[in-house]
Amino acid sequence: MFGLQELLPSWELKLLATAIVPVVGIAFAYLVRRVRRRAVRRLNPVGVDLVSSAVVVGIVIVTALAMADIWGQTETLLDQFGVLRLDERAPQLVVTIIVLIAIQVFVGIGGRLLEDLGDESDALTRHQREVSLRVTQVTLWGGGIIVILGVWNVDIAGLLVGAGFLGIVIGLAARKTIGSMLAGFVLMFSRPFEVGDWVAVDGDEGIVTDITMMSTRIQAFDGEYVVVPNDVVGNEIVANRSRNGRLRTAVEVGVDYDVDLEHAREVTQSVATDLAAEEGFPGSSPEVVIDRFGDSAVVLVVRLWVEDPTPRELTRARGELIAAISDQFSEEGIEIPYPQRELSHREPRVEPDESSPSTDSSLEEA
Repeated sequence: MFGLQELLPSWELKLLATAIVPVVGIAFAYLVRRVRRRAVRRLNPVGVDLVSSAVVVGIVIVTALAMADIWGQTETLLDQFGVLRLDERAPQLVVTIIVLIAIQVFVGIGGRLLEDLGDESDALTRHQREVSLRVTQVTLWGGGIIVILGVWNVDIAGLLVGAGFLGIVIGLAARKTIGSMLAGFVLMFSRPFEVGDWVAVDGDEGIVTDITMMSTRIQAFDGEYVVVPNDVVGNEIVANRSRNGRLRTAVEVGVDYDVDLEHAREVTQSVATDLAAEEGFPGSSPEVVIDRFGDSAVVLVVRLWVEDPTPRELTRARGELIAAISDQFSEEGIEIPYPQRELSHREPRVEPDESSPSTDSSLEEA
């Protein structure tokens, strides 16, 4: 048809051309998609989808015919699909092409609807839009393939039975993988955390960088890149430190037993309140409570709320709070004692020796 078999006499050249032709076809299809994305913004989206889908289907057909022509199978391929017998199979080919183009158009419409819904409201996150688009694509292509198989009078019942047995085998062999995939769907709808949240799960803590159908990826604070399977996330306790928009940190301060506790508490309360107002830690008023008797000091606990918490902000809040309390205590003469230990000497207890005669017995004998 294209004369490629005569141009490629050796089988080495045919293998090379067989590898190159699909790559060229994929490159042209990718170029059409790039052009479609730009044209959708300026022209009628449905019309652009229709034209681009027809072009992509044409590229696929030409690529398949070119690969068949390389190996001299063009006539067999055309006869198999009925191109040489238009009076018999032309309607089937037309319906097949229409279904393929329609699938491409509906996939484009669905993608734009999901994108518009995500831009207009926060109902869908970026991860949810991607997963919803993939589910839509699989559903449309699955339905389209069933329609095409029905048009070509393929026994769908036998395929479904075989697919059922294959599904059982795959399910038994890939229980963990399927469990992670199902857990990914659960995470998509339950939304316990989103990309950018600070979470702690299964002993790992960090910022969520990506959520896929199989795993959740976390950037730990020490630079580690942690990948947690979604089935583990679904079965473990997840602490989301960013969900409420603020997080409370607590700092313990020890004061000497001889210090006026109420005065120390008031000074600490004043320092924490001023710091929250000046350094950008809004929220409820800081709280200072007398917590417990320590080994060397009475322990006060300062609780401070941090808005939009991140590890860096939380560390900064704690550091500035400790520095401010230390400076103010120095001015007020409030002592923060060092750990102390009291050493005492005890005389050893000497037990009487039962084997030796007692003093009273000796006197009586004398």
